[in-house]
Amino acid sequence: MSDPSKKYDFKGGEVLLVNKPLGWTSFDVVNKLRYAIKHRLNVKKIKVGHAGTLDPLADGLLIICTGKKTKSIESYMGLEKTYSGIIRLGASTPSYDLETEIDQKYPTEHITADLIYDIARRMIGEQDQYPPAFSAKKIKGKKAYDLARKGETVELKSKRITISNFEITEIDRLDVHFVISCSKGTYIRSIAHDFGQKLDSGAHLKTLRRENIGGFSLKNALEVEEWIDIIKHTDIITSERI
Repeated sequence: MSDPSKKYDFKGGEVLLVNKPLGWTSFDVVNKLRYAIKHRLNVKKIKVGHAGTLDPLADGLLIICTGKKTKSIESYMGLEKTYSGIIRLGASTPSYDLETEIDQKYPTEHITADLIYDIARRMIGEQDQYPPAFSAKKIKGKKAYDLARKGETVELKSKRITISNFEITEIDRLDVHFVISCSKGTYIRSIAHDFGQKLDSGAHLKTLRRENIGGFSLKNALEVEEWIDIIKHTDIITSERI
């Protein structure tokens, strides 16, 4: 919860913990808060940025930096992140999540709970990961998802990532509930895809929520509208001194 006695210095720099709504892009949140801050301060420009993209189909913790705190964005992006979500077994999609339709179905009769737990344990550690074709990675200056949506073949290079924890919290038929902690740049969609392959089947990401970024927790985050209310009505520091 917000401290009602706190004075905010958006120019000097603030770090805002936001619960990004499902369906919003990370930039939707940035733009919404930037507009509110500009209007409250009566300025034409102010730096506002996020420390790590969340896909529109994911919700959860988003770190927003304002003013001079935007210089610290890279340090926040490098922190380990923890996610919870659901992997759906037995079917794959081109985007590895629900952005695209199912393109192939696979047998699941051979998959047991013991096998699911075993594969999760074996996926913990340092490894090479290939990003999804439907990602913001750039190929010759063009975003991969723009090319993929046009039906063009997308070949992306692998990246070294680390999964420090992969816990299966529930198995509900074909829905595998999980909690994962991982390094910067990890695609949970790719983990879901790889998980299905390692089960000699297929899989895609059904839901995703970011729970933690380093020591920052979703439990301490506010909704976008709550932050806008704070920006509009809470005392702020307007002096130029830093």
